[in-house]
Order: sequence, then C-alpha cells, then structure tokens
Amino acid sequence: MRSRLLLSVALVVSAALTTSASAVTTLNVFMGSQLRPEVFQPLFDRYEKANPDIKIKIETGGATSEAQNQYLTTVLAARDDTLDIFLIDVVRTATFGAAGWAEPLNSYLGGTDAYLKSFLPGPISAATYGGKLYAMPAFTDSQFLYYRKDLLTKYKAKVPTTWDELSATAAKIQKGEGGKMQGFNFQGAPIEGTVCNFLETLWTAGGDVANVDSAAGKQGLGFLVDSVKSKLSSPASAEMKTDDSRQQFQAGDVALGLNWSYAWAHFQGNSPQPTTVKGNVGVAALPSFGKNASATCTGGWQWGVNAYGQHKKEAVKLLQFMASTNVQRDMAINGAYLPVRKSLYNDPKVLAANPHFKALYPVVLKARPRPVTPNYPKVSEIIRNNVSAAIAGSKTVDTALKEMQRDLAPLLK
Repeated sequence: MRSRLLLSVALVVSAALTTSASAVTTLNVFMGSQLRPEVFQPLFDRYEKANPDIKIKIETGGATSEAQNQYLTTVLAARDDTLDIFLIDVVRTATFGAAGWAEPLNSYLGGTDAYLKSFLPGPISAATYGGKLYAMPAFTDSQFLYYRKDLLTKYKAKVPTTWDELSATAAKIQKGEGGKMQGFNFQGAPIEGTVCNFLETLWTAGGDVANVDSAAGKQGLGFLVDSVKSKLSSPASAEMKTDDSRQQFQAGDVALGLNWSYAWAHFQGNSPQPTTVKGNVGVAALPSFGKNASATCTGGWQWGVNAYGQHKKEAVKLLQFMASTNVQRDMAINGAYLPVRKSLYNDPKVLAANPHFKALYPVVLKARPRPVTPNYPKVSEIIRNNVSAAIAGSKTVDTALKEMQRDLAPLLK
C-alpha cells in the first residue's frame, strides 16, 4: 500500500515537473559576434527574471554584416524554425520581408501608427517594406562630419555647412600644417560606407538615387573625385574603408572626415589604438551644396522575427521590451548605442554618459534610408563599385554615372 502511495506521489511530481518544463519557452536569438552580445545579455537576463516562462539563448556568428546575412539566408531559405529572432543590418529588411523570411509585425502591435510615433522616422522607414513593418528597430546610426575643434580655432574657421566651405577650410588647415595631414577624409573602397558617402553628396546636391546620371550626380561624385585629384583627400581614398578613416582621424592625420557614431568613443580614448585627438573632436551635420538641405544615411540594426518560428507572439513581446524607453536608455548609457526613441536625446542620464548625443539628434532625426528594396544587395554593389572606380580614376565621373544609371534602373522599378 505504502509503495503504491509513493509511486502515485512520484508520478504526480513527475507530471508537475514535466508540465512546468513544457511551459517554459526558449527564444533563440541570433546576432553578429561584433555587435557586442555582452551588452544585450544583462537585458535578456532582466527579461527572463520578469518572465519566468521565457528563456533566451543567444547564438552568435559572423564578424560582418555580409557573413551574418549569408548564414541567415541559408537558414531561412530552408524554412528552418530553430531561430526565433535575428538582428539584421537596416539594409536587409526589405530583402527578408520580400522573401517571406521576416514576419510582419503590424498585427501584433495593435495600433501600429500610435505605437511608432515616439520612434525616429529613419529607422521606421528602413524597417518598413510594402506598407508593412517587418522589423523592430534595435538601435540607429548615421554618418556625421567629424572635425578638429582645435584646428578650426587655430585657423579661425567655422564649422562648414557647405561642401565648398569644407573644401576651403580643409585646404587652409592642410596648408597651414605643412601638408602633413589630410584635409578631408571619406570612404571610397567598394564597401557600404562608400554607398552612403555617394548618396549623401547626391542628396545634398538635390538629387535622388532614381536619377544618378544627372547634374546632382555629377556634382556629388565630382566633389569626391576632385577632393582626391586636388590632394585634399588621401591618394588611397579608393581603398579607404570605414575603420581606416577612424584610425587615421584618431591618429591626428585628418582635419575633417565622414564617419559613423561608433568613431566617437574611439576618438575619446575607448579604443585599442591610442588617440591623439581626445577632447579636440567636434561633430556636426554633413554639409550640402548651396542652399540644399543636409542629408545623411540611416544606419543601425533591426530585430526580425522568423516567419517560420514557433514562438512569434513571445518573440514580438521580447522585442517590444528591447525597444522600450527604459531598455533603450540602458543601451545608450552602457553601450553608447544611438537610441531609436526621440525622447532619449534629451534624457539627463543619457546625455551625462554621451554629451555628444545632443548634437547628433538633429542629424539622426533627418537621416534617410538607402533604397528600401529586396534588390538592395545588387543596388549596393552597383553603386559602390562604380563610385570606387571613379575615385580610383579607372572610370570617368560621366561613365561611372551612366553605367550606374543603366544598371540601377531595372532594380529600382
């Protein structure tokens, strides 16, 4: 009798444990190894503590956006449901949406328009394709004009607001410093940063990517090419990558340069390489041609939900937590990530940790997405290869723009 009773108790306990275990949902989250998973882990831990029925497992892979995209493409093309959430570059969202790999989020968010009102418009535009929201912005980024405050003071120059002013100021500093430094640095290698540098000069000339073979296209690309020809920029600009620009500015070899927000922390000393410019760096909106408006590219990363996943509702709930004001504040303070919520650019705690965010806000508020199209990988390749070739001198500006226009036209319909 006693044995039967013990057996019954054991079965009840076993059933309870099984029920308890089955009630726990594990969300598998993929992100690139370079995206600092250590910043996200404490936030996931906090979410698990508040939601005992959820466990979050991070999977990392790929040191670049391209490597991560290749892995995710393979997994999702096979309709694999292993991953629940993935972190993707803003330029990938349309491709994932069009392929049916990313779950549209609108139906999970209720009144989507009301929910998204407090977000920056750039990241939301980049997360939207065909009128549907296919991703939740994780953090944003943009390109900015970095300048040497000490050198502008020394040569009694103002922060340039036009590209002509930038050229004149850079030339003045370069001459005054005995030609020892670059007056102006930008990216010209066949990389994504080069796409942005070209689009920014195109946009600030009043142009649009749908019509690159135009007066605005010639003015924009011509400016970059002429900067190299006049030796205002490095003769190696056609091989200049984003982090090359960062390291050269940090070493004191550049007066004015274009780069992303990540460079700021490096300039101030939070970097593997020594810095010679700490305390002497200013940041501003990109110049424009004439009276045209300033413009910059939207960067950053977005959370996508696997359309084949088994835990979509739970995944979206986690992403709402990650996009909440409190979490975005923590990411800004602890990781120097640019928040996707407008209010945090006036938040005292955020500004205490990142004083430069106040100057960055007007820039990120007006940031523009690169072409939102499932054909973006090919669009990017066409732009960056032609721009780099023109900067290297292997193509004329006219030829590069004509070939760009010809090849982009069928992809941007």
